[in-house]
Amino acid sequence: MAELSLLSPEEIRIAQQENDKLRARDLATKLGLSEAQLVAAQCGLQATRISAHPDQVMAAAQTLGEVMALTRNDACVHEKVGCYDNYHPGAHAAMVLTEEIDLRIFPSHWQHAFMLEAETESGTRRSIQVFDAAGDAIHKIFLREASRTSGWNATRSELALDDQSQTLNVVERKPPEAPKSDPGKLDILQREWRRMTDTHQFLRLVSKLKMNRLGAYRIAGGPFVRELAPESIDTLLHALAERALDIMLFVGNRGCIQIHTGPIHTLRPMGPWQNVMDPGFNLHLRLDKIAEVWAVEKPTQRGPAVSVEAFDDQGGLIFQIFGVGKEGRDSRPAWGELVETLPTRESAQAVPS
Repeated sequence: MAELSLLSPEEIRIAQQENDKLRARDLATKLGLSEAQLVAAQCGLQATRISAHPDQVMAAAQTLGEVMALTRNDACVHEKVGCYDNYHPGAHAAMVLTEEIDLRIFPSHWQHAFMLEAETESGTRRSIQVFDAAGDAIHKIFLREASRTSGWNATRSELALDDQSQTLNVVERKPPEAPKSDPGKLDILQREWRRMTDTHQFLRLVSKLKMNRLGAYRIAGGPFVRELAPESIDTLLHALAERALDIMLFVGNRGCIQIHTGPIHTLRPMGPWQNVMDPGFNLHLRLDKIAEVWAVEKPTQRGPAVSVEAFDDQGGLIFQIFGVGKEGRDSRPAWGELVETLPTRESAQAVPS
C-alpha cells in the first residue's frame, strides 16, 4: 500500500534544521518516515528528483571522477573511494568493475533517485542518492574535493524528472525472508553441494530445493558449515588487521552489493560500532546486531571457497568475507587457517563466565 508522510514537507525541513547533527537515516526513523521522504522534501531547494535507472545514474557517476561510493544495510556501512567506470548493464543484474569501486546492481529495486546539494560548514556537499520503493537507501555517491563538478548542472538538467514534488509515495518495507529449510531434502542438499564447481551455483541449488541461504546453512552440517560465535567477528577483524590478508568483503541490500578487495589495517571501535578506517575504505559495523555467524566452505574448480557470513536477528545477510587469490600472492590458505581458529557458538557458550 502506498504511504505518504503525515508531516508536511515544510515540517520535515524544520525537523531537519532542528536535528542537523543527526544522520538522515536516524532522523527518518525518529520521524517515522523513510529516508527518501526526507530528501524529497528538499526538491526545488537542495534536491532534484532524477531518473533512478542504473544506466543513467552510472553514466552520470562516470563523469564525476573521484568520489565516495556508499552501500549499506541496517547493521553495516561500506564506503569506497574511487572512480566509476567499466559499467556492465543488465535487465536483472548490472555491474561496475574497477579496482576500487566494485558493485553488483539489481535494477528493479532502483525506484527513486535525487541529486543533492547541501550547504555544510565545510562548503557545498554534492551527492547522488538512490532509494528503493520503501524509500530505503540503495546506493549513494558523494563527491569529494578531487571530483569533477563542471558537468554537474548539465547532468542534473538532463536527468531531472518532470515531477519535482516535495512529497513521495512509498510502499511498506518488506522484512528479510525468514530462513527456509527442508530437512527431508538434506541428502540432496549435501550431495549437490559436493558437486558444485562455482560459488554462484549455491543460490540456484537452494532455490531449487525450496530453501534459502541461511536455512540451508542451519541444516547442512559439517564439513560444509560451522556455526561461529557472534563475538568471533571482532576477533576476525583484529586478526585480519594484524596479518594484512587480502580479502573480499561484501556488504549489500536488495538493490546493490558493494565489494572491497584487499587488506584492512586500522580498527577504531566506538560504542557498538567496530570501524575500519583505512585510506580509500571505511567500514562501520554494528557488532550488537550480529545474531548468527557461519563459516562456509563451497567447492570450486580452483579449490574450496571459504567464507564467513554474518546475519541479523531477522535472518538478513549483513556481510560476507572471502579469502582472495591474487597473482603473486594467494591469501586463501592463510584465510582458511584463520577461519579454522574462530570459536564456534557451541564452544563459546560452554566457556564458564
